[in-house]
Amino acid sequence: MAAVLEPAAAGHPLRLAVHAMATRFELVLAGGDPVRLRAIGEETLAEIEACEAALSPFRPGSQIARVNREAYERPVPVDPDTFALLVACARVHRASGGAFDPSVGPLLVALGFRGAGTGDAAACAAAHAAVGWDGIDLDPGWGTVRFLRPGMALDLGAIGKGHALDLAGAVLRRHGVAAALLHAGTSSVLALGAPPDRDAWRVTLGRAPMAPRIRLRDAALGVSAPRGRVVHGIHGVDLHHLLDPERGTSAANGVVCAAVTCPSARDADAWSTALAVRGRALALPAAAAGVVALRTDSGAVRWHALGDPAPWLEIPSMSTSPAAP
Repeated sequence: MAAVLEPAAAGHPLRLAVHAMATRFELVLAGGDPVRLRAIGEETLAEIEACEAALSPFRPGSQIARVNREAYERPVPVDPDTFALLVACARVHRASGGAFDPSVGPLLVALGFRGAGTGDAAACAAAHAAVGWDGIDLDPGWGTVRFLRPGMALDLGAIGKGHALDLAGAVLRRHGVAAALLHAGTSSVLALGAPPDRDAWRVTLGRAPMAPRIRLRDAALGVSAPRGRVVHGIHGVDLHHLLDPERGTSAANGVVCAAVTCPSARDADAWSTALAVRGRALALPAAAAGVVALRTDSGAVRWHALGDPAPWLEIPSMSTSPAAP
């Protein structure tokens, strides 16, 4: 289930796109001179491509690939933006009680989601033993990353797209762009201002008639769902990519979709992942609010609000339910 972006208000906003991080990033820029907006948009897309070059574990020359290769042997320096991202990972990991943990990289490989892993029980157990953010040392003085256990590896797929949108949004703000909507595969969304003649950008969670509708203005949305690639796991059980770091296997809590709004896109991505892993038991931070869709015993899907959903969330009355305590 992905976000569905509603058309902007009257006018012809400029749309630009680039393929990065295995998805389509799109910018919708409203208002202003189209020629100037295009030049700014192209600079913004270049920032997204540079972010992918820094974070991709599949590019041997990327900073994260180097961290994964060398950080158990020595502290590895990274650039300030990447270090800030890792600090954000540590913060959300701690605040979510470990539900968000980008150190699941070895487990994603062992289970077959990345590379040539086969799901072998012994390999998965060894990979799970390497997982845990407590094995990562971040030195703010030197801007370095160090692994404290062998076999560790970072996979920033659950937060990287949001980080790229935050960097892209910074480019737009620096150039004075007041109204823009940025998204990465419709699962990570960042809104600047609002389109002409409207009070906010509008996004719907899926295409079902009773899907929640979200209003975004100077805010971000992250959407996580146990869909996409599935692997045939141990004992014949099919696994999805949303892993519970504590259990070492796919989260199994009835969550169909989880969405979180935050001031920053990387935080929205991280917290939506944590919400998808932990379900309604997760306590969101004060700056965030969210909705989670759960499948009932009868097979129906019901949406539940967490935090204070007003004024950004509209859930049709038939699908509302009390917020989690």
